[in-house]
Amino acid sequence: MRSNADLSIRDATGDDMSSVTAIYARHVLTGMATFEVDPPGEAEMHSRWFKMVGAGWPYLVAVRGGEVIGYAYAAQFRDRAAYRHTGEMSIYLSLDHVRQGIGRLLLEALIERARDAGFRQLIGVISDGEASGSIALHRACGFETVGLLRNVGEKFGRLIDVVFMQRAI
Repeated sequence: MRSNADLSIRDATGDDMSSVTAIYARHVLTGMATFEVDPPGEAEMHSRWFKMVGAGWPYLVAVRGGEVIGYAYAAQFRDRAAYRHTGEMSIYLSLDHVRQGIGRLLLEALIERARDAGFRQLIGVISDGEASGSIALHRACGFETVGLLRNVGEKFGRLIDVVFMQRAI
């Protein structure tokens, strides 16, 4: 595993959205971590980022050597006032930088920032198609499996389960 001494985690800016868009597009086109099937463009990703930071929710990037190699965010779980203290979080890494401990560093930073933003609970919604590493990461950071939805997604000709994980913060 590569050392992460040269890695920094910081708040995302609008200038990061080109890199974020590229990272996400690879996940959309090649994996099951997201159920989107058409990659959104940079303008859409910028709009999503702007909405999240405008609401005071955390949106972080991992940077190495000046390059954004991953990102994570937490947004309100559902668009109803009763959910205002529950965040749903996501983490995406450049496929060239997986299994190097970066996801854990992003998740740990996100948990702290989500708490600061007023969230009391965090929810991870994890597609079962690529879940083993993601589930292990969430467990290592104190999340518990709280539910399973069977065959609720379909991508690349496969039915996909969704695992719900939760952590009080």
